[in-house]
Amino acid sequence: MWLILGGEGQLGRCLQQALLARDLNFVAAGRNEVDITHKDEVSNFVQQVSPSVIVNAAAWTAVDAAEDNEEAAYAVNALGAAHVAYAAHLAKSQLVHVSTDYVFSGTAQSPISEDAPCAPVSAYGRTKLAGEEAVRTHYADGSLIVRTAWLYSSLGANFALTMARRALTHQPVRVVNDQFGQPTFAHDLAEHIAQLVHHKAPSGTYHGTNAGHATWYEFAREIYDLLKCDLDLVTPVPGTEYPTRATRPSYSVLGHERTHAAGLNELRDWKVALADAMPAIAQKLKMEENL
Repeated sequence: MWLILGGEGQLGRCLQQALLARDLNFVAAGRNEVDITHKDEVSNFVQQVSPSVIVNAAAWTAVDAAEDNEEAAYAVNALGAAHVAYAAHLAKSQLVHVSTDYVFSGTAQSPISEDAPCAPVSAYGRTKLAGEEAVRTHYADGSLIVRTAWLYSSLGANFALTMARRALTHQPVRVVNDQFGQPTFAHDLAEHIAQLVHHKAPSGTYHGTNAGHATWYEFAREIYDLLKCDLDLVTPVPGTEYPTRATRPSYSVLGHERTHAAGLNELRDWKVALADAMPAIAQKLKMEENL
């Protein structure tokens, strides 16, 4: 039995589909079922479900809002992670804790290894790093920490959906071209998590991002191209043109050495994944918005 915390979110819903395909039983819980900021609530819920695997995909993900609400973000991303790790330890459940590329400073110039020093430059990154440290403190031997980045799918709100909507309506876009990362298909990440557990990967930190790298501009341009939209509508601009409350890492391309060491393949190239994802994204937009 798997327990998915944050089960109503984008990754949580993709995990449900991945587990259904494997005929694995699961309980997917949203905040209405269990609030991870309440320690006793988490412990009681875990005790009732008695899962063999817990995936903590619950998080405060509003990056800019965290700058002015760091305490509230910390309650979810750090204290919540500690509560889940504590409950998983008591139940002897394997824990998969989902983290982020924002734990790094963004100043690297080559793919970042799993054990590279962390130096977050935003409140969101600080709270997520604190969550990682809580998991290691409470349950290092029974936990997998999986960092991801630039997550998208046909579910929830994300950059790919936004760009596809504009492409389908032939709108021009100006997109940042000096921030480098890895567009990651949430279904691929869900499969990666299932494989890590199935193959009994050693406890520790892993990077769950699609291979290759891109800027936001290159990501948007690929979306317009897949939807056969005029590429001249996509204009590259520097990040200074779109200042944000939180500092974004300028380079957060993650390496996958530990995945290879565990005998597993890294996630496929981001362009291949995006081509697979785009029909469902386009169909969703066309059905919901009559595009």
